[in-house]
Amino acid sequence: MTQIHELTAIELAAAIRSGELSPVAVTDHYLRRTAELNEQVGAFYTVTAELAAEQALAAEKAVTRAADPAELPPLTGVPIPVKDLNMVADVRLTLGSVTYENNVPDTDDYVVTKLKDAGVVITGKTSTPEFGLPCYTETRIGPPARTPWDLSRSAGGSSGGAAAAVAAGLAPAAQGSDGAGSIRIPASVCGLFGIKPSRGRVSKGPLDPDLEGLSTNGPIARTVADAALLLDVMTGNYPGDMYTLPPLPPGESFLGYASRPPGRLRIGRTLQHPIPGAGVHPDCVKAYEDASNLLASLGHEVEDIALPLGEDVVPFFETLFYVRATLTPVDPSQEHLLLPLTRYLRERGRATRAPDLYFALAYLQFVSRPAIAALSAYDAILTPTVAQPPRPVGYFDEVDPAENFERQKRFTPWTAIYNLSGLPSVSVPLHWSAEDLPIGVMLAGRMGEEGSLISLSAQLEEARPWKDRHPPLW
Repeated sequence: MTQIHELTAIELAAAIRSGELSPVAVTDHYLRRTAELNEQVGAFYTVTAELAAEQALAAEKAVTRAADPAELPPLTGVPIPVKDLNMVADVRLTLGSVTYENNVPDTDDYVVTKLKDAGVVITGKTSTPEFGLPCYTETRIGPPARTPWDLSRSAGGSSGGAAAAVAAGLAPAAQGSDGAGSIRIPASVCGLFGIKPSRGRVSKGPLDPDLEGLSTNGPIARTVADAALLLDVMTGNYPGDMYTLPPLPPGESFLGYASRPPGRLRIGRTLQHPIPGAGVHPDCVKAYEDASNLLASLGHEVEDIALPLGEDVVPFFETLFYVRATLTPVDPSQEHLLLPLTRYLRERGRATRAPDLYFALAYLQFVSRPAIAALSAYDAILTPTVAQPPRPVGYFDEVDPAENFERQKRFTPWTAIYNLSGLPSVSVPLHWSAEDLPIGVMLAGRMGEEGSLISLSAQLEEARPWKDRHPPLW
């Protein structure tokens, strides 16, 4: 008999609309699994059992009263957790830091409003590193986020808890965010599909500024279709957003692209990256080569290309990253409570002069313009998602903060390219190593063309299904 957590988000939504499953029963199932497994995988900092129960009961009443269940919001009664960098009104928001452990906002982020409007049940706040800065999720707020495929290894970051929750069957899909790879990295190391949307596709408001345009909200899911539906739900702009994109044409949806053949595409591929000294592990090269062969076997034109960005961009991107680390206010009397890496990054950010920050922004835009044009000559760009298999818990923190930061750069030398350019990209779980560790590959597309990436990813998923491949604790 199929268990509730084996169903996809779309299957759950259909079963709830038809009356086959109760939103209350679905929510109870996920809350029970979370109680049983969260200490092992470190997926949640806060479990919102009371809120979830209220929302599930409201969803159940809505289904009962609906004259036409097909007219209900698309995710009515489906549990979707929210990352602990995003505000949910009257729910603790820690930002992964003990300096915010008692912080409770009184409003929702716009993306959370979108999720609520879609009918979701919010079962909790998923774990994230302090202020969302590193690519691993190990804090003083809760246990480390671990990939369910090997509990000695990290689930990545900064959406590490979101990915751990989905991979462990604690949620059918999850909301995440991505400022330098923070959706795609956890998706890769947890064997999931994740989308970093185009710049301007999803609002960052009302509180988080989008001054440099690096970060965006997006979905993490077990299937392409689930992620596409969640992207449909999240999409939209609000007054004051600095970056915006027009909506899809009437009658079109990202979910629709998941069942649309991509056609024959021209795909550029490269192992080049801008990070000095970052070697690529043989397992990651194998995943990349296997994906190249699979794409070619599906009829696509796959060719080697040169990466149109060099090492010169790295110090300027780092300048933005350092300054971004200073954005979250912390009482000076509590600065000593911050983790060593956070203090290191904030110190570098505070030492940055305004003219240097402005020049970094100008230089990065200068080099991005021709790079975007060169990449956009292709329908998609293929690289590995990360350069190494999932790292052991503690690997990054076992060295001083400066070397920690260097290790992170060497671990993920490609993902930030698409935060810098604003182009959409996805991590696709096509490969597992001989140790049964998931190794993702990344596909990037033209600005605003997430639909093409979704169609291509769905074709790959059909050719090499991964939905029913589960970690041992499943």
